[in-house]
Amino acid sequence: MPQYAIGLDFGTNSCRSLLVDLADGTELGSTVFDYPSGELGILTDPSDPNVARQNPQDYLDGLEAILKGALVEARANLPGFDPADVVGIGVDTTGSTPIPVDDQGTPLGLKPEFRDEPAAQVWLWKDHTAHAEAAEITAKARELRPRYLAKCGGIYSSEWWWSKLLHLKRTAPEVFAAAHSFVEHCDYIPAVLAGDTNPATLKRGICAAGHKAMFCDAWGGLPDKEFLSALDPALADLRDRLYGNAHTADTKAGELCAEWAAKTGLSEGTAIAVGAFDCHMGAVACGVKEGTLTKILGTSTCDITVAPRGQDLADIPGVCGIVDGSVLPGHYGIEAGQSAVGDIFLWFVHHLVPDSYGASPEEKFAHMEEAMAGTKPGASGLLALDWNNGNRTVLVDVRLTGLLLGQSLHTEAHEIYRAYIEATAFGALRIIERMEEFGVKIDEVVNTGGLAVKNATLMQIYADILGRPLKVAASDQTCALGAALFGAAASGRIALEDAQANCAKIRDTIYRPIPENAAVYRELYSLYRTLHDAFGTAAWSGGLAGVMKDLLAIRDRQR
Repeated sequence: MPQYAIGLDFGTNSCRSLLVDLADGTELGSTVFDYPSGELGILTDPSDPNVARQNPQDYLDGLEAILKGALVEARANLPGFDPADVVGIGVDTTGSTPIPVDDQGTPLGLKPEFRDEPAAQVWLWKDHTAHAEAAEITAKARELRPRYLAKCGGIYSSEWWWSKLLHLKRTAPEVFAAAHSFVEHCDYIPAVLAGDTNPATLKRGICAAGHKAMFCDAWGGLPDKEFLSALDPALADLRDRLYGNAHTADTKAGELCAEWAAKTGLSEGTAIAVGAFDCHMGAVACGVKEGTLTKILGTSTCDITVAPRGQDLADIPGVCGIVDGSVLPGHYGIEAGQSAVGDIFLWFVHHLVPDSYGASPEEKFAHMEEAMAGTKPGASGLLALDWNNGNRTVLVDVRLTGLLLGQSLHTEAHEIYRAYIEATAFGALRIIERMEEFGVKIDEVVNTGGLAVKNATLMQIYADILGRPLKVAASDQTCALGAALFGAAASGRIALEDAQANCAKIRDTIYRPIPENAAVYRELYSLYRTLHDAFGTAAWSGGLAGVMKDLLAIRDRQR
C-alpha cells in the first residue's frame, strides 16, 4: 500500500504545503499561499521599524488553501492517488511567534473588538520591540537563575517568548488582560487541525518551549513563579494558564477533526504531529546528524546541528539553545543563526543598486553576479559587518547595526554585493567556531533555501570562507519535507529514521574550498573578527587604525 505525508510550512511571508511519497521522497503536490495582510504578510508600524505582527486569519485561510492545493496537484501528478493514503500531517512555523488567545484558544486578533489592535495580533519572530525587556530578563536571570540562561546561550533575545509577553503587558495591558493564555504558532496550527485549541489541553512542542521559553525538565518546565514574579507578577499568574509538558515532534498532537476533513478532503482521523520550528524540521530533511551542520539560507539563516544525548555537552555561550529532542529524538538540538542574510541582499538591490545594472531586482542580481565573475577575494578592498538586522549569534544583540568599510569613489555595486556575501559567510564561520570551541565538531555543511539552490557564486564564497565542503539538499522545500516526515512518524506507520533515510537526499554538486581563495579569506576574516569584537563586545580592547591599510594591502596584492 502506498503511504504519503503532508508537510505544512508557515513562513514569514507565505505558507506552503508539500505532499510526498514516503517510499522515496517523490514530491507529488505543493501549493503556496501568500499572506494577504500588511506588507508581504507583515503588519508593520511606520513609526517603529521593530514592529512585525501578523493576522491570524491569514493562517487559517492559508491552511485550507494549501491543503486543498496539495491534493489537487497530487491527483494531477499521480493517477489513482487516494487522499486516504495520507498517513500524517506535520507542521512547522517561524518562532518565537506567540499568539494571545482566549480560554478556548481563539486568537484575540480574530475577535471583533481586537481586529484593529496591533498588540492583539500574532507577534512574528522578527518583532524586536521587546529589546529592553530581553535585556531585563537577561539581567534578572543572571542575578536569580543563571541556569536558565546557560541553556539558551547566556543572553535572552527580543525575538523570544517571554520578552514579547512582558513587552505586551507593559505597552498594551488591556490586551494582556484579555488574553487567557498564549500559544506558539507551531502549536496552534496542529491544534486547529485536531479540533482542540483549548490552551490547557493542546500539546505543546519541546522545540518552541525549550529554545524560546526557557522550558527544561531539569527545573520543572517553565521558569518558576518566583523568577517570573520578579519580572512582573502578571507573568507568574500567567504560568498556571500555560503548560507543564512539552513533546517531541514525532509525537501525535491529535487526529484530523471532522470539520477540517470536510474542508480539505483528507480522511478524518489522519495523524497530526506536534509542531516545531521551520529550521529544526528542515534540518531533518537535510539529513542532519552528528558532525553535520544544516543551514537554512534565506532572508535570515538558521543553523542546526545535533549531539547524542549521552555526550557530555558543555553549555555554549551565544547559541539559541541546547534542547533535548528539539530536532531528533534522543539527541540535543543546537540552534544558532543570523538575523539577516538574504534580507541584506534584497535591501541593497531595492535601495542602492543603480538601474544601470537592470530594471528588475532579478536582472540586477544577475548582472552583479556576471560582474563578479573572475574577480579575486579581497580585490575590492571592502569589508562589511552583517548586522543590518542585529546579531542573533554569537553576540545576541539586536541593537547592533551594519557597517561597510573600505569604499572609495571607484567602488561599484557588484563589489559591495560581494562584500555583503562575504560578511554573511564570515558571520557563519564565527558560529561554527563557537560551536567547535565548546566541543561540537562540524565536518560538513548541508544547505537549503533559495540562495543555496540559485546562487552558485555565493555558495563557492561560503565554501572558501567556511573551509568545509558545502552540500545542498535535493528538495527545494526542506522545511515542509521535514514536517511531512514528522507527520509520518507521528502516525506510527513508519519510523522517523526510516522516513529520513528514504526522503532526505542531497544534490550531486558539492562546493569545495579553493585553497588560494581560502588563504586570502583567512586574512580578511582576521580583520572581520577585529571589527566584530570591537563593535560587538564590551570587553574588547585594541586598535582599529590598521584595518583600512590592511584592506588596501590585500586589495593591491589581489588586483
